Formats: sequence, structure tokens, C-alpha cells
Amino acid sequence: MQRDTNPLVLSRVIGDVIDPFTPTTDLRVIIDGRSLCNGYRLRPSQITSRPRVEISGQDFRTLHTLVLVDADSPSPGNPYHREYLHWLVIDIPGGMGPDFGNEVVAYEAPQPSLGIHRLVMVVFRQPRRQILLAPEWRNNFNTRQLAQVYNLGEPVAAFFYNCHRENGTGGRRA
Repeated sequence: MQRDTNPLVLSRVIGDVIDPFTPTTDLRVIIDGRSLCNGYRLRPSQITSRPRVEISGQDFRTLHTLVLVDADSPSPGNPYHREYLHWLVIDIPGGMGPDFGNEVVAYEAPQPSLGIHRLVMVVFRQPRRQILLAPEWRNNFNTRQLAQVYNLGEPVAAFFYNCHRENGTGGRRA
């Protein structure tokens, strides 16, 4: 029996936040000039500003939606605010980043107080330019529901990094 090595599966991002999907778009996340890989560990002081994000593509007419959520809010052991919305941008042209899209919910830097939090970035291909209403609250956001309500289909790319409180080492709780 072959074991799955996909970091999104191993970290339970697939399952907790999104359903299984086949990536069709490259997503690159850059913080402090460093291109990150899935599971990279950061402290809040490293992500006070929104990360630089590059979504691949050659066609500017292809539009994307980007969602950044905390899958473990307020704590990994009791994530009753799952998912906490940190950033929502729509109408991002292919080959560009969020600076060229429409920011629906402004970036809010994560401030985990307990444990290691998974910050999950999901990209969807939009069927067309659209109006997307900002949710009333950031907590208890649901990425799957957003995709369903706005007919976004399955993700085309996803990425996650870990964040823990500034002066601690964190520790994942089951």
C-alpha cells in the first residue's frame, strides 16, 4: 500500500479546509524574499505584512479568487472558529498576484496564542468577473461554502504554512 506524500493531505488541509483536487495552476508564496514550501514555519513578526503571491498563467482574461484562512483558530486543540478568514481577493488576472485583483477582505496578520496554526491559501479559477460580498465575520468562514455559493468549482492551487506565537515553539494538539 502506497502512502500519500502530498503535504496538504499529511497536514489535513485536505479534509479540514478543502476537498481533494488536482492542482492545475502554480502558486508561489514569497515572504522576506524567500520562496516558501508547504509547511514552512513562521512567527507572527515575519508575516505582519501580506505575503507576495504569484499565480501562474499566461491569459490575463483568466481570473482567480484567493482565500487565506487559519484552519486552527483559536487553537489547534479546539478550533471552534475554524476557519478564520485572514484575506480574500477576487478578480486576480492569470500570471499576476493579488495586487492586481479586488481585495474584498483586507489582509489581517495572524496572531496565534496557542499551538501551531495552519494558515491555508487556496486559489480558485473564477468562471467570470463577479461581485463577491464580504462576509459579516471573519470567524467560522467556510472555504467550501464560498466555492459553492459563487460557483468557483474545485481549487486550482493550495498552499499552507505554519505559524505559532512569537516567543513559543508551539506544539500541535490533536
